[in-house]
This record gives sequence, C-alpha cells and structure tokens, in this order.
Amino acid sequence: MPEKDVVEAAHRDAEQGKSPSTQAGEFVRREFEHVREGKHGARSTKQAIAIGLSKARRAGVELHPPKNSSGKVRKQAERDSSRGESAPNAQPSSARSHAVSKALRREGHASASHSAVSRQAKSTARKRGAAARSRSAKKAARTRRSG
Repeated sequence: MPEKDVVEAAHRDAEQGKSPSTQAGEFVRREFEHVREGKHGARSTKQAIAIGLSKARRAGVELHPPKNSSGKVRKQAERDSSRGESAPNAQPSSARSHAVSKALRREGHASASHSAVSRQAKSTARKRGAAARSRSAKKAARTRRSG
C-alpha cells in the first residue's frame, strides 16, 4: 500500500485540476527513492516507473492502462484503476506479495540512479516529435519558479 503522504499529495494535485500523469508523478518519484535507499531493486528504470504507476492506479489516480502491453497486463491495470474501497479481494495474497517483494529485493539499484533516470527521460523524449518537445520545454520554463 502506498504511503499516506503520497496519496494525499496526489489528491491535492487532483483537486488543483492537474493531469493524472502529474498526480502519478509523486508515486513514481517515491518509487525511485525506495530503489535508491535499498528497500527493493528494479531491473530497469522502466520497471521502477511501472511499479509507481501501478501504485498510483491502485490509489485511485485515473490513468489509462499501458498501451504496449499484453492483454493480461492491460486487464490488471484496468481492474486496479476501477477498484474502489469496497472492491472484493482488494489485497493480493500475502504469499504472492511476499514473493514479489523478495524477488524485487534481489534486483539491482542502479536503475534509479540520477544518470539512469535522466537517460530514460531523454530517450523517451526523443521518441516524441520536435513540436511536443518544444511545447514541453516552453511549459517548463513558464512554470519554473522564479527567484
């Protein structure tokens, strides 16, 4: 279960009218912190991001299911995003949860390093068009704190 402060930050973002991806960003950021501090590892930066997005969906952030994934993964993501407080079987089995945690602890921690995250962001940005990158840079400049 995600930490209470992260869920509250996402709810605050939602109340301010921010996009679901912005709301989910806090979950992803926290996931990188977990990997960096050694709570668990991740095989790749993408995996750490996916874990954060999954936690965001379970906490109620209305994200779309992943586009380039198997039907099984999409179905799970849709189930997570539609899951309410009163949903049956809301908690995974303790045996499965323990197994996943144990497997993640065996993974490396370099996937959340500053250089790895930067490399991931740059490679993802490169896949977008020049106009989209330009819009993003202009928005970043507009919303950057002055002072």
